[in-house]
Amino acid sequence: MTGSDEHLGRARERLTALLVDASTGALGAAGGHVAGVYLRAGSPGLLRLSTLVGLPGRLFRPWWRLHMDRPFPVADAYRLGVRVVLPNATETVRRYPQFAAGLPFQFGSVYTPVPGTAPSFGVLTVLRPAVPDAEDELPGLDHLGRLAEDLGAGLRALAAEEGDAAVAWEGEPVCVGPPAARAGAARAGRFTWDPATSKVYADERLHALLGVASEEFPATGAELAAAVTPGDAEQVLAALRETAAGRPPRSPLRVRAADGAPRLLELWPPPGGPDPPLVSGIVVDPGPGGAADGVADLLPQGVFCLDRSGVLRYVNPAAARLAGRPPAELLGRSVWEVMPWLSGPPYDDHWRSALLAPDPVHFQVRHGDTGEGDWLALSLHPGPGVVTATVVPTRRIDPDVRLPGPPEPAAAGGAVPVAGVPTAPLYRPIALAIALTDAVTARQVSAVVMQELLPAFGGRRLAIYLLQDRHLYLAWEYGFPPGFLAPFDGVALDARIPGVETLTTGRPLFFESMRKLADTYPGLALDADVGARAFLPLIASGRPVGSCILGFDVERGFTTEERTVLTALGGLIAHAMEKAQRYDTEAALARGLQQALLPRRLSAHPQVETAGRYLPGTQGMDVGGDWYDVVGAGTGLALVIGDVQGHGVQAAATMGQLRSAVRAFALGDRPPDEVLSGTNHLLIDLDPGQFASCCYLRLDPATGTARVARAGHPQPLLRAPDGRTRVLDIAGGVVLGVDPRARYPVTELELEPDAILALYTDGLVERPGADIDDGITALATALAGAGAAPGRHGGRSLAGVADRLTATARHATDRPDDVALLLATRHRTSGGGP
Repeated sequence: MTGSDEHLGRARERLTALLVDASTGALGAAGGHVAGVYLRAGSPGLLRLSTLVGLPGRLFRPWWRLHMDRPFPVADAYRLGVRVVLPNATETVRRYPQFAAGLPFQFGSVYTPVPGTAPSFGVLTVLRPAVPDAEDELPGLDHLGRLAEDLGAGLRALAAEEGDAAVAWEGEPVCVGPPAARAGAARAGRFTWDPATSKVYADERLHALLGVASEEFPATGAELAAAVTPGDAEQVLAALRETAAGRPPRSPLRVRAADGAPRLLELWPPPGGPDPPLVSGIVVDPGPGGAADGVADLLPQGVFCLDRSGVLRYVNPAAARLAGRPPAELLGRSVWEVMPWLSGPPYDDHWRSALLAPDPVHFQVRHGDTGEGDWLALSLHPGPGVVTATVVPTRRIDPDVRLPGPPEPAAAGGAVPVAGVPTAPLYRPIALAIALTDAVTARQVSAVVMQELLPAFGGRRLAIYLLQDRHLYLAWEYGFPPGFLAPFDGVALDARIPGVETLTTGRPLFFESMRKLADTYPGLALDADVGARAFLPLIASGRPVGSCILGFDVERGFTTEERTVLTALGGLIAHAMEKAQRYDTEAALARGLQQALLPRRLSAHPQVETAGRYLPGTQGMDVGGDWYDVVGAGTGLALVIGDVQGHGVQAAATMGQLRSAVRAFALGDRPPDEVLSGTNHLLIDLDPGQFASCCYLRLDPATGTARVARAGHPQPLLRAPDGRTRVLDIAGGVVLGVDPRARYPVTELELEPDAILALYTDGLVERPGADIDDGITALATALAGAGAAPGRHGGRSLAGVADRLTATARHATDRPDDVALLLATRHRTSGGGP
């Protein structure tokens, strides 16, 4: 190991020690379940969890890294430099619905910024038991503030000595078990081992735990291993070497002191250190075991206990038999390591609930693969320092039934009797969030809410009001009597009605019956004699959006879990509605801009008739950049059609600039190739990050001669007077805005009297999953059958032909792109000549 590597390793060890001490202190200060520190990462805009105390790291993996701009309390505390306090789940789902959807449990939390360089070094985070809203201040907040300040001072000193990179975090968090629940029940000491020199550095607590004076403390790893556990010294030394190689033990090592007393050894390598890295460790003396263990040994059902880091501390013989291993192979190891059938997405939320919330958790799990008899019923009972689990064999219960209490063991020859109720929609926020991703408009959002939310809770009525100019306007209703909601449309925010008060106070209102609703709001018009109502505030990122009303045909109560989930759903609906309102505003602006830029009237000529059509897309967020135009060019006419890549205001604005440029070139009667070359250079100079296709045709009405240039645009169609229709073969160049040296060759053709020339954009001929050539062939067939040539021969008018060609696209509800069509025909002269 070089001197620089050793120096770097020592800096990382200092950083880790600061973070672990702050996290452990925060856990005790706030009476928390979990504590940790998020630090800035080396990657811009990213926070990483550096330490985690009190919860198994594998259960918190989805939150190991967070973006600073996410609507999460950690990100807000970091960006704003202010403490965020969430006393309970209700407040959490009201302010941070996306965060609450991922951890839908009854807990409170505190997020304290760690002062340092702007805005801060990171955030000290504590998840703790929930308290009522009425409680003015959580205990321990001042202590948390002092811990954050002390941590910030330590990090500033480290950054001053080693540079800012020394206080950034990369890689996985350091996860350590929580301190013992009973004061004095356990002792612990920390050490660092350098694998290159075998030198050991230890704190005074480890000196005291091992009963060795500092001047006599072991100097090498082998001596340390012998002092910790004389009988298992080789096992400890092997574990140290494996940890240095990046393979730390998956759970604490259980060893014995010289007097036979149990000891636990936890090892980890600080991330980003030298190669090989320094190894950090903690030696724990857990103290005497509880006298209750002997009683639990005699119980017929399985019982096991694990600490808050997931390590098994007690297993009775019945549980060991169900696990298929002797107790000696289970104790001191992670429950998910020795019972892998208890891990994975179906069960991780149950474990998180038991470790974060106070209520027991009951569920079933499949052990083995030999049949129904392999199902086990588990009940997890949270305690101050441990989770106690009971486990019994059972038979499979319908997965759509929630277990209200501990499942009963299987009776011989019979099914398990369960007094179940329909599963509470704990995961409805996730399902609704997924469904809302495709909803664009306010009506689409409302439809998704009706389809996803009402069936989940047995609701029969839904109303959504949106806020505008300090009034609530009805945006969607379902199931209410006709006309009942009309008097409430446009109500002001000073009205004393529940739909208004839930928004102005920011708190949901639940009424188990219409009688209770009438008692709270005397004189309020009611739509039914019976039933329950829920009024949810729609608030997105602290901004009021509107209100949501759910109606039920029967009286019913609302559990704490249902109230929490409904409040979270209200937050998700609010964010979706806010997005929909932005879409409506931008779409209206883009459509207005595009309509203003499209020609209201095409240039006319006595011998030439033209007709144009434009249809906006019906899918996606924005309008496109299709356009067409007819311009007087000298003694002739210029016909142009184009399509700007992309959608939205930017595409419409670029379209307007290109249309103006082409029009200016056309008025100067420039040749088609020069028109496209000049427009190409203009688009490249503007550099809007977009390109465009275009077809430009200069027609001499007197002779019918047309000269055409094409830039990546679909080939025009020509319908002869006898109805025969063909795709023209027009030479072309690349799209505009790509290559400043591009050339656009000119093709000459003749437009006979009564023939129809069709220019169009790809939205008219392109369909998902189909070849565009098939679409062009279908359009040519439709043009051929559009009737006799327009004009004086009694045939269909050119406008009628344009309407017929766009009829299918006009009635399509899933049109992904805009459509533009431009038709032109020459009339015969009065003398019968061309």
